[in-house]
Amino acid sequence: MAHTAMSGTGTNAQNDPLQTAVWRLRSRGCWTDAAALLATREGADVAVQRTSLLIERCLFTGEGWDEAEDSLRTAEAVADDDDARGAAACERGQLAYAATVLGVRDRADEARTALGRAAALLAPGSSGRPLLDFRRGLIAEHIADSPQAARAAYRRAHAGATAHDDPLLLSFTWRHLAGLALREDELADARHGFAESLRLREELGFLVGTAPALAALADAEPEPEASRLRAEATRLFRLLGGVPSWLAAQLTPPAPAA
Repeated sequence: MAHTAMSGTGTNAQNDPLQTAVWRLRSRGCWTDAAALLATREGADVAVQRTSLLIERCLFTGEGWDEAEDSLRTAEAVADDDDARGAAACERGQLAYAATVLGVRDRADEARTALGRAAALLAPGSSGRPLLDFRRGLIAEHIADSPQAARAAYRRAHAGATAHDDPLLLSFTWRHLAGLALREDELADARHGFAESLRLREELGFLVGTAPALAALADAEPEPEASRLRAEATRLFRLLGGVPSWLAAQLTPPAPAA
């Protein structure tokens, strides 16, 4: 969606000071504050954007589920055309996906249904289509355990993000395509994808997403570079107060053998 495309200085195509402020808060993991800024505006697009912020907080912290659900219901209620209804359905799919993969509650069927509804509502050339394709890839990879279907969805999302000039989404598609390459021991492709993801996030100033990008690249690099990247990821992780929470297990060294 348009509000994900930000420049390296946190500006946006419309030079909207509010969107710039929202981005700067979001990029530092201040999702609640960013969502509060949007309360000053009305409309279906704003309702979806606010919901997206709160769902991202759930995915990064494992908290805030009720607030995200309430915001989602509002976005669904104010949706006034197929694009808005499709965007809201895409967010419902993401919230259900997040709850499932973080072990809060199994909502896999709801995630699939919601993303299927979004696919029926969003036009093929819609700016929301690449994000939908990416999220369908997440379902395929992490719920259905179908790497081939995931790769196809990520590639569609990658092409769409390129066409719509969405560098933030590209940072996600690069990372997940690289993750699939790593699973198949395609180290050169994995390193390239992880490095591109990290580069984009650093250029955008997406601080809250930089530690995961560093840790992912570390998994594909030999020593001593891997340890250097992991140490930098740990520093950022602690700086942001342990966000994203799921990264803790990846950064914590194994206990020494007895």
